Amino acid sequence: VRLTLKKFERDHIHDMFRNWANDDEVTKYLTWPTHKNMAITQRVVESWVQSYESPTVYHWAIYLEEIKEVIGSISVVSLSNENEKCEIGYCIGKKYWNRGIVTEALKAVLEFLFREVGMQRIAAYFDSENIASGKVMKKAGMSFEGTMRKYTKDSNGNFKDCKLYSILKEEFFYEQGI
Repeated sequence: VRLTLKKFERDHIHDMFRNWANDDEVTKYLTWPTHKNMAITQRVVESWVQSYESPTVYHWAIYLEEIKEVIGSISVVSLSNENEKCEIGYCIGKKYWNRGIVTEALKAVLEFLFREVGMQRIAAYFDSENIASGKVMKKAGMSFEGTMRKYTKDSNGNFKDCKLYSILKEEFFYEQGI
């Protein structure tokens, strides 16, 4: 097993700050700003730990077994149980880019959400300039649906066009041969 998805713990604050939250290159395409100090990361992780009291919070630390550290996160960022759909977001430290780690994590989360939670549709979007994120979605079996113009603001408050990808439950299991 190369990676494990686990709930965030207070012990992960240092890993998160060092491996991705304080890196301008990692946060370049995200909606939240680079953490300038570990106190910011501490507040974020503590809020995530508290959020686990809700049964509909799906937020995982990406833990790389070979180094025994948290190197990124993947989570449901929008959820509609009524419509059995959700949106996923993720980020990972620059040192771990282009190794298939996020694709592996995304596939595991897709399977969990379809099989265990009962989702019928899962979507994800990314800043149109972040081509690598689209490659992850495609490798995980998601299909491009379109470009959403000025869909979200980046960490500097600039509106960004976003590319939308999605996958349906039956498509996922067909692609997996299940």
